Amino acid sequence: MKKWLLLVILPLIIVLPLSACNQQKTEKIKLAEVTHSIFYAPLYVAMAEGFFEEEGLDVELTTTWGGDKTMTALLSDGADIALVGSETSIYVHAQGSSDSVINFAQLTQTDGTFLVSREKIDNFKWDQLKDSTFLGQRKGGMPQMVGEFVLKQHNIDPKTDLELIQNIDFANIPSAFASGTGDFVQLFEPTASIFEKEGTGHIVASFGTESGKVPYTTFMSKESFLKENENSARKFTAAIYKAQQWVQEKSSAEIAKSIAPQFEDTELELIETVVERYKEQGSFSTDPILDVDEWDNLQNIMDEAGELPTRIDYDTLVNTIYAEEVVEK
Repeated sequence: MKKWLLLVILPLIIVLPLSACNQQKTEKIKLAEVTHSIFYAPLYVAMAEGFFEEEGLDVELTTTWGGDKTMTALLSDGADIALVGSETSIYVHAQGSSDSVINFAQLTQTDGTFLVSREKIDNFKWDQLKDSTFLGQRKGGMPQMVGEFVLKQHNIDPKTDLELIQNIDFANIPSAFASGTGDFVQLFEPTASIFEKEGTGHIVASFGTESGKVPYTTFMSKESFLKENENSARKFTAAIYKAQQWVQEKSSAEIAKSIAPQFEDTELELIETVVERYKEQGSFSTDPILDVDEWDNLQNIMDEAGELPTRIDYDTLVNTIYAEEVVEK
């Protein structure tokens, strides 16, 4: 009888502590994203395909709707990690923060907006924007800075060659265009594709293709958090890299199906269209490493727009240690 009890109890004695140990290893990460967009598909893939769980992480995602609010959440410890444009880390550093915000993993490597025309244009030329009314994005934000940078690349002065409207809130730009404001508008997906499907507008160019590679959205944390939670940052980066590889290997249809629960009000076919468009123009980073050329391009774009407070050395606000480690492995 005693031997029988021992045979039953012994496996439980071994298994239960191991199970408890595994549960204790799960670390909670509070992640704040600047907006909720198909543009961030690899992040949602990491969640849907269990890559964070594989690394022992429980990621709590909150959408903070705007760069200022996202950075406030990060700086006040409302978030451990923020997904936002790298320009925000430069703004914070320039204000004399004692705890710098460090970019440690890149998610997107191009601008995510498209130029939409009210009228259908078969052979679009950038000089067709001259003397038009252009509904741009918020002043000082990355979309607007990229927009102005691209216009200047095509010898268009946004201050004198067209009527630039940029006093409309981000959330209201699509409705403003739909109601008749502007000949052209700079829009994110899926709005651009929705407008094209409805006949409200027509996509004629990609700002992401025109502006080149730039650390458009990256994962960043306070320097103090990274020093105290290096292993967490490494695991988080590893999960993102797994998702980036998965996105590269899978079809747009498979990616759309994976992230569809994040966009319940968006048709699966439309999600697939948007994913395909971003894949084709190389918007999704293939690895989490933010390189020097991308950092320099970011600051050149900010400088051209008159929004660069001061030029910051790459090593000051970029840490690629975790990204390089997971890629090497």
